[in-house]
Amino acid sequence: MALLAGCGGAAHTISAHAGQHTARATRSKASKPVSVRVAYHRLFSLPAPLRDPASAAIGPDRFVLLGGLDASDVSAAGIEVASLRRVLRSYALPLAQHDAQAAALDGKVYVFGGGSLSELDHILSFDPATGAVHQVGQLPHSQSDVAVAALGQTAYIVGGYDGVDWLNTILAWRPGSQVRVAGHLPVGLRYSAVAAADGRLLVIGGSTPTRASRAIYSFDPASGTVRRIGRLPRPITHASAATLGSSVYLIGGRGDLDNAQTAAVWAIDPRTGQVRVAGRLPTPLSDSGVLTVGGRIVVAGGLEPTGATGSTVAELVPAR
Repeated sequence: MALLAGCGGAAHTISAHAGQHTARATRSKASKPVSVRVAYHRLFSLPAPLRDPASAAIGPDRFVLLGGLDASDVSAAGIEVASLRRVLRSYALPLAQHDAQAAALDGKVYVFGGGSLSELDHILSFDPATGAVHQVGQLPHSQSDVAVAALGQTAYIVGGYDGVDWLNTILAWRPGSQVRVAGHLPVGLRYSAVAAADGRLLVIGGSTPTRASRAIYSFDPASGTVRRIGRLPRPITHASAATLGSSVYLIGGRGDLDNAQTAAVWAIDPRTGQVRVAGRLPTPLSDSGVLTVGGRIVVAGGLEPTGATGSTVAELVPAR
């Protein structure tokens, strides 16, 4: 209606030239990129500093952090169930561990692998309703440094480290079933960032046997194929990813050096691999717990360039 008014009002008076102008304006409007900017807001502090926890959303406004490393670089056994305002309840894993990841499936949270004194091969279930923790499965190999994401009621365990080798496997697991190999990456990866979008997994960055990666891979579970769809502006490992709206967001991470953390937040189009600047964290961080809760991305803890471990829980929300 605004275009019609701008061209002189009544529809019967629009000239051919005006019609062409309208079509061009419509195409221009349709092609305008959707804003992917996000704004950072601090929410609260954890009871103690934490980095590298497994994490999962357990409702529209709740999430859980499991294990990780404390401020002394020691494995933690804590399970923190939190809202967007505070930690609600605390439980414990049977073993202190880090470098695992988790997925929520049908009301329970499952933790895959991880590291303690050595790499672990267990699949643990955590029931947020009761706090109960049980071992419910086993990975084909002991593996830490994994990335995990869920599609439907299937969890996918991507890459990792078995104590000797960087792993290139993408494993699939459903509660009550055996673990199966669903696909292979072109290279072994540790500490990659993984998120589910549009029925596929995006595998972003990570550590190869020689260096941090810039690759953005798309994994199609229907065919088992992996293809590279894009490249990061620079190599990133120890980052985390979460899906919000139609974009996958890569939060923080670092380069090859332990103190090379970044504050960058990137938005990635899961269809094309296009990477755009989406915002910045107030402090460079790697190894944060990152997950989507409702219409926001929660960022918990992490490692700073100084070597300090953070305790802040914050949110990234669409900027206005």
